[in-house]
Amino acid sequence: MTYTYLEAPIGPLLIAGDESAVRRIFFAKRGKAAKPEAGWTESVRGPTGAAARQLREYFAGRRIDFDFPLALEGTVFQRAVWEQLREIPYAETISYGELARRVRNPKAARAVGSANGANLLPIVIPCHRVIAGDGTLGGFGGGLAVKQALLDLEQRVRSI
Repeated sequence: MTYTYLEAPIGPLLIAGDESAVRRIFFAKRGKAAKPEAGWTESVRGPTGAAARQLREYFAGRRIDFDFPLALEGTVFQRAVWEQLREIPYAETISYGELARRVRNPKAARAVGSANGANLLPIVIPCHRVIAGDGTLGGFGGGLAVKQALLDLEQRVRSI
């Protein structure tokens, strides 16, 4: 696998993939960038480089969707949830219950929450756009402050 770092307003991101697709995006933990696994090679070429460029544009407010190749690694249910996440329009949110309805399993709000938590490609597969039914943020792998920052960014860009 190859990797690159991106200094983002929400903290450093580690982007990892191979010659065909991006496979993982890691948030910082306690302000420190995630570390690459043994044997990974740093590179800004190929899909990881494209992801870094497009994410930089996203944070600058110049991009609302992504078109670099992704490798979705998960169960059939998780992949169905992630595909529905990609359908949530920029700067909009839906509830976990609504997401469960969209995957045709209306009683599976907790299961879609678990699938959100298993998303290896946050931001690009916008799990941050899913909130609790009462309007609160719910959980997020990058932390609630990061989730709020991403939602605020999208609201600011949309209002321009």
